[in-house]
Amino acid sequence: MKNYSIVRIGNEYVVQVDDKSVLKIASRRRAARLVTDAAELMDLQSAPPLSPETHAEAPIACDSEGHT
Repeated sequence: MKNYSIVRIGNEYVVQVDDKSVLKIASRRRAARLVTDAAELMDLQSAPPLSPETHAEAPIACDSEGHT
């Protein structure tokens, strides 16, 4: 999201992207945080996929001594 703005209209803030209103919220700080979160998600979506080893879970070790 390279071309966005946060505009105050009355008691609310409107997030606009390329002159289109996409979000209305009561807090400017919250609006800015949501824009930041959305930009990060879009960056993650455009990033190359992680290798299968990165997604693999660590093996869970079993305790064979049987503690009571």
